[in-house]
Amino acid sequence: MKDERGSLLLVGMDLVGIALSAKKAGYSAYAADYFGDLDLRNACDGYLSVIDQKAGESAGRIEENFNPHDFVEKTRVLSEKEEMDGALLSSGLDDSFDVLEELDGLVSIIGNPPETIRRVRDKGSFFGELNRLGIPHPHTTLVENFEEAKTAAKDTGYPVILKPTEGFGGFVVKKAVDRSQLERIFHEIKPAADGVLVQEFIEGDHASMSFVASSTRARTLSVNEQLLGLSEVHQEKPFGYCGNIVPLDIPDPTLTRCDAIVKKVSASFNLRGSNGIDIVISEEGIPHVIEVNPRFQGSLECVERVLKMNLVEIHVEASTTGNISPKLCRSSGFSIRLIIYAPRRLSAPDLASEVWARDIPFPGSIVEKGEPLCSVVLDGESRSDAWKKALVKAQHVYDSSE
Repeated sequence: MKDERGSLLLVGMDLVGIALSAKKAGYSAYAADYFGDLDLRNACDGYLSVIDQKAGESAGRIEENFNPHDFVEKTRVLSEKEEMDGALLSSGLDDSFDVLEELDGLVSIIGNPPETIRRVRDKGSFFGELNRLGIPHPHTTLVENFEEAKTAAKDTGYPVILKPTEGFGGFVVKKAVDRSQLERIFHEIKPAADGVLVQEFIEGDHASMSFVASSTRARTLSVNEQLLGLSEVHQEKPFGYCGNIVPLDIPDPTLTRCDAIVKKVSASFNLRGSNGIDIVISEEGIPHVIEVNPRFQGSLECVERVLKMNLVEIHVEASTTGNISPKLCRSSGFSIRLIIYAPRRLSAPDLASEVWARDIPFPGSIVEKGEPLCSVVLDGESRSDAWKKALVKAQHVYDSSE
């Protein structure tokens, strides 16, 4: 029997938090997913996943197996079996505009339509629009060959960041401190990329801003600490995404600057629903915009726990009616999502009974070295308290793995 509020299709790489939120809001939830984790299966009324996890079998490597077009096929099959009222997007599809258009044709996307996503993710014009808006950001040049990269790095000054124009999770983001590193990294990235960005390196705190937008206004929900490249959880990539701690404790003037950025970016790009903006906050307290994520973020569950709200409910309301709920109840604590990675090729432990575990792999399935193993989600009285608790749980997972 379907829930009274209707049925939602969830699409992308990171769906457990969205599914839990959708169910709490009273929706039936279906997922076109990548991993097919146990807790996603339990949270959804139906799902199809790219990876079919089985005991004794490897889930493979994301960089080798990931293909955005797989989500179209899963969506097509699900939409033929069930009537969906709309689709909610997670990570993995931001830069696959043809895929987004196909998905929207099968099940209408609630939030930002494909043309909006294309505009806000077009690196060739995005930073120019930030210039026009007077929003601080790292100097960024789109290059096609090494000679252009060398010139851009010289103009910007070392160190510089190199990244492909498409991608997610920070897995192919690298820092070059001199010309020799620039050449090596450029030739590592370019063969699999349409273009490469050479970007000024901003020293500071990595963060994200979560906000909700309608046709008339945008409301900043939280500024979140980003956890990147953590050796404690065996993340091998220096800018690889390891989760968030919500909120990030920053001074009021910086919060005011963040809110001003949210309002300017949202209005300029006509954003709808739940969105995120990745930033680096300099030592002077100036937020510099790195990119916009025009969909739900990995920090969703932590934001909900801190603000005592349902983000799926607020997203749907803002996107469909233009209303943004004024009810936010900020708690005094902190919430962490810590994504942990496999330190070696291992057999996944049984985490089904652990209330703090998310993205739970099938027990006995093989997780390759450096691939995501699971997430830890819990609360703490302070930032330090949440961090220490999460590390204890992470160690428990490692100790339980074979």
